[in-house]
Amino acid sequence: MNSDLNPTSSASLASSASPAFVVGLDAGGTRTRAVLADLDDGRPRGEGTAGPGNALTVPGPELADHLAEALAHAVPEPLRGRVVAVAGGFAGAGHQGQGADEPGRVRARTALSAALARLGVTAATVGVHSDIETTFATAPGHPADGLVLVAGTGAVAARIAARTPAATSGGDGWLLGDDGSGFWMGRAAVRAALRAADGRGAPTALVLAVGRELGLPPGVLPPEGYGVTDTVRWSAALRTAYRAHLLPAVMDRPPVRLADHAPLVVRAAEDKDAVAAEILAEAARRLAGTVTALGPRPGEPLVVTGGLLAPHGPLLTPLTERLAHLALTVTPVSDGSPGAVALARLAHGADR
Repeated sequence: MNSDLNPTSSASLASSASPAFVVGLDAGGTRTRAVLADLDDGRPRGEGTAGPGNALTVPGPELADHLAEALAHAVPEPLRGRVVAVAGGFAGAGHQGQGADEPGRVRARTALSAALARLGVTAATVGVHSDIETTFATAPGHPADGLVLVAGTGAVAARIAARTPAATSGGDGWLLGDDGSGFWMGRAAVRAALRAADGRGAPTALVLAVGRELGLPPGVLPPEGYGVTDTVRWSAALRTAYRAHLLPAVMDRPPVRLADHAPLVVRAAEDKDAVAAEILAEAARRLAGTVTALGPRPGEPLVVTGGLLAPHGPLLTPLTERLAHLALTVTPVSDGSPGAVALARLAHGADR
């Protein structure tokens, strides 16, 4: 949470001839990350994190608080007057081509302006971007054109032209789309558990895993080993009781919380559960379809991120294999904060 700069290095930087800095922000659905970097070479100098930063789902005052907290940790007070450019990538914010009055962009800019004013940061350039734009800019060399795929709780892909989305695929939200996302996988896990319970689906270890995560009483859970070995049986009475408890437990939570069950699928697949493995394979197929809809060209960059696709993400390898015939240059990144730093530097005339 704290800046990487210690008091001595902060004082040293502030007292040098004329240091100038930029700040890049990655404001996502679960956390906000701020990175302080040199204007001249983009070298990171400090960072801070805070709560979620989705411009559409986090109330404005709370969003400003999270931005201010992350910024305060990243930028020591003696250096705040030396910040010349700030760029933020926000989940829930539209891209620049959608106009300055796009609701997510308006809310993000309002909250960011309030946070900067609170800390006394008077940067000459303040840019608000979609998280898609900053994610793509994180690729090595900060390319201006190519493809990007974000797969976490939701899923969306975009074709980037001149650093702005020219076309998108997916991103329709949990009710209508987000195929292959964490939400999609979590919902598939619960559906598989319900179908195993009433006989429509194959036995699967997801039944026990989902039931435990939702806090079902032990008396209605299947016996240990159910779905793992063919010798373990589950009585009709317990199946009925399981369903009777599972459905209210799911319905009592916001629908998007189904994404919480995605890690159960990954773990079960690692343990050779056939149903979970099929869910993972189908998620990768759907994400590949989301990318393919954008008409990929051989050799062009595809930047991927999100909990499912970041470096070592569970869908990175199967997705890459499904897209191998397109000969894309697939680059996984952890988040969009380096891209936000790059866009801040570009906006201020550096790194051209």
